[in-house]
Amino acid sequence: MPKNITLAIDEDLLDKVRVLAAIKRTSVNEMVRQFLEREVKRETAQASRAEVWARVFEAVDGSAAHTASRNPSETIFDREAFYKEVMRERRLL
Repeated sequence: MPKNITLAIDEDLLDKVRVLAAIKRTSVNEMVRQFLEREVKRETAQASRAEVWARVFEAVDGSAAHTASRNPSETIFDREAFYKEVMRERRLL
């Protein structure tokens, strides 16, 4: 069941949004609803990608630990630094 909410918005901005809604043949209410739905989907997708990367890094860490136990002189990369670099490149951080 839909719930009503109250928003405080600048009058000038509201006038512009009403015009935009009319041009799009929709309502301000529908535009706000669609915006919020997109934001939730975007945030959920980012969280999902972060979870996938976390699993990948866990697997790599496990493999690196196994390799290190066989060959302790081998250098293991810094997982945290690599993770942050990848996340920044993908604009997720």
